[in-house]
Amino acid sequence: MRAPSFSGPSNSFPFTAIVGMDDLQLALILATISPAIGGVLIRGEKGTAKSTAVRALTEILPPVDVVPGCRFSCDPDHPDSTCPDGPHAGERSMRAARLVELPVGATEDRVLGSLHLEKALAEGVTAYEPGLLAAAHRGLLYVDEVNLLHDHLVDVLLDAAAMGRATVERDGVSVTHPARFVLVGTMNPEEGELRPQLLDRFGLTVDVVASRDPAVRVEVMRARLTYEADPEKFVTRYDGAQRELAERIVKARDLLTEVILTDSALRQIAEICASFDVDGMRADLVTARTAVAHAAWSGRTVVEVDDVRAAAKLALPHRRRRNPFDAPGLDDQQLEEAINNSTPPEDPDDDPTDPTDPGDPGDPGDPGGSGGSEEDGSGNSDETVDAQSQPTESQPAGNQPTGGSGEVVGSSAPYKARLLSVQVAGAGVAGRRSRAITEVGRVVGDRGRIGREAGRPHLLGTMRTAAPYQKARGRSGPGLVVRPDDVRLAVREGREGNLVLFCVDASGSMGTKKRMGEVKTAIVSLLLDAYQRRDTVGLVTFAGAAATVSLPPTGSVETAVRRLESLPTGGRTPLAEGLLQAAEVLRIAAIRDPRRRPLLVLVTDGRATHGDNAFARARQAAGWLAQRGVATVVVDCEPRRGIRLGLSAELAADLGAEYLDLGDVAAGNLIRTVTERKAA
Repeated sequence: MRAPSFSGPSNSFPFTAIVGMDDLQLALILATISPAIGGVLIRGEKGTAKSTAVRALTEILPPVDVVPGCRFSCDPDHPDSTCPDGPHAGERSMRAARLVELPVGATEDRVLGSLHLEKALAEGVTAYEPGLLAAAHRGLLYVDEVNLLHDHLVDVLLDAAAMGRATVERDGVSVTHPARFVLVGTMNPEEGELRPQLLDRFGLTVDVVASRDPAVRVEVMRARLTYEADPEKFVTRYDGAQRELAERIVKARDLLTEVILTDSALRQIAEICASFDVDGMRADLVTARTAVAHAAWSGRTVVEVDDVRAAAKLALPHRRRRNPFDAPGLDDQQLEEAINNSTPPEDPDDDPTDPTDPGDPGDPGDPGGSGGSEEDGSGNSDETVDAQSQPTESQPAGNQPTGGSGEVVGSSAPYKARLLSVQVAGAGVAGRRSRAITEVGRVVGDRGRIGREAGRPHLLGTMRTAAPYQKARGRSGPGLVVRPDDVRLAVREGREGNLVLFCVDASGSMGTKKRMGEVKTAIVSLLLDAYQRRDTVGLVTFAGAAATVSLPPTGSVETAVRRLESLPTGGRTPLAEGLLQAAEVLRIAAIRDPRRRPLLVLVTDGRATHGDNAFARARQAAGWLAQRGVATVVVDCEPRRGIRLGLSAELAADLGAEYLDLGDVAAGNLIRTVTERKAA
């Protein structure tokens, strides 16, 4: 066994001093014991010690043996054959485990590494400059606000974490290097979710919330204030506990290869995952690896039911989502039912003293409570979960009007909506909706670098800039003499994310329950499209005498869906007030995030009924919005049968907007470019 070691106290907040975060601490420890688990995603509200816990973990990680001079931290005992700096001699040195933090604004070059530009141009050699993945090898890679990181970078991180190596194939560079690290991401769900495909690839997930127990909150405050008053004394007090935890982690790592995962435990894991109806096999594999790590952490050499239970609580919550608007989570009662139903019956022919016997009398999963059932236990529990997470479907209600009753009407199942976008290319935030000049996409030109600005160089542009001055710079022999002001950066055209602001008429003139149900279904479908395209969304509603900002611009589309589902209808139609309120929301959003271009979606029947000259004031507000150049789509909710006044069409003309009937949305025709009609 490798001798345990501990780097000693520092002034960072001690990991063992964190209060009330048992699940979070356990998940981080298990991922440290077995990096093959695939990392940890920590979801939680602001101020819940997410970042503190991750940074504190580094202090208890054992130091690593490295090859001196190797840029990729190779282990002298097991040098990686793919290391670009190999082969290595038998020398070794010790260094502390690294915590590498990846900023949200990092570029792909910074993450993966890139061609060393100066050496390529001046010496004519292809030299690779390692990135953050190489620096994190055999350490911890921490991504704060991982949900705000661009999707393609999250893909790169998760690929490297799963494969244990990173491959770079571009700009004449072909390099594969080791990249085995513990990936930890933190996020606030209010700022938006990760795509389900990316969420699934995190091994474990922990939802962190501040305790509502006053005694726990007092303990948290006392610990933090004591630490701030005298950090050195506070850290010294926990030195013994830190050292003990570090030694236990080392012992668990050494024990990991000796842990036996029995056939009965594998069967139990498979049945539990099947009962939660998770997609694919990643859940089963991660649960198995986590159960093995938990057994090693507990000092056991055989996986038991307690290990499976602990693993399932961490590996399954984020994998049981059935649609993008479901909140991740795991019902404890359903988990216990699944464990009981999957615990194999005791075989009387087996030796009761056999430690691998699944029917061990000491096994907490004794089948006494299972009733011998082999059902997966997903029936009623799934219905309960679905009832809590799925949008309520609209119920048949004939032609009963909503009037001023404030009645809440639900939506039906969403359908696929076509793309709404702004035709003229902007320079917005990278996304998947409108054309824009971004950091990711096809190269359409080059530009000069501002100061020491980071970015991907444009090689041909740089060479063209430097070439005319080679004689004056005294160049002789191969290569170019390149100065910093010669460097040109690539200009790329990709897709941007937009602020999609829904301005929704919730008045009584919207008609029957069925009609309002259709309206909500159309909006939920557009929200689903916004979720998939990583947009920011907002919701303004107007009814009665005023307009309300039901949801300020946010990345959390799930919150928008919940607010929409609970939206009551009834009263008069303050259409002008709704448009002015939407304009104010867009004004403030432009100050906070000037690079994100807005797209206003007005959903109304056009019948303004509040105040004097209601429709004239609405048209005046629409003209003002048009002058500000706000890209808009008007969705007409006027009933198809009976007399149609066509007020929404007039409003769309004043706005310079794309006009669509609600039926066109339901038919999947609401994906047209906002300025297409103008261009035609």
